[in-house]
Amino acid sequence: MSEMPKYILRNCTIFVDRISKVGQASEMTLPVPEETVEDIRNAGMVMPIEVKLGYEKLEMSFKMTAFDPQTLLLFGLRPGVIKEFMVTGALVDEDGTTHSAVAYVRGFLKKPEADSWKPGEKSESDYTVSVRSYKLEIDGNPIIEMDPFEVKIGGVSQTKDIRSALLLGGDSA
Repeated sequence: MSEMPKYILRNCTIFVDRISKVGQASEMTLPVPEETVEDIRNAGMVMPIEVKLGYEKLEMSFKMTAFDPQTLLLFGLRPGVIKEFMVTGALVDEDGTTHSAVAYVRGFLKKPEADSWKPGEKSESDYTVSVRSYKLEIDGNPIIEMDPFEVKIGGVSQTKDIRSALLLGGDSA
């Protein structure tokens, strides 16, 4: 087993509504899953504990040095219009092994923010996406999958028992 560093991000790009933005995007921030917790200190307890109550909403952001009309046209669409965003990354081990990381995001563009324009200087545009579903895979293996009704870690449902208790069907893997 190698002790050399592994899964180092060497390059990445984004596809916005299935259109490649290679050479135009300068930075991408994947959704950050975060559990919602509440402190509880009930009778007989001498200290509070955090209790999991679900998950926080997800957002994704990216920057482009292009003032791209195709991306700008995704803002302000009517309710219910969901678009696809895909971030891909090349993760390379120090032994030369290359891994593929792919983040699939569905949501809507909620904030296009243009940087200031100055002659002779690079301007960037920041975009924020409200995420409805998120799936992260490395080498084709599912790592995290989230939507408003289901969470899977490593392909295993974390909400199956609760959905069954609600009589909503617990047959998700």
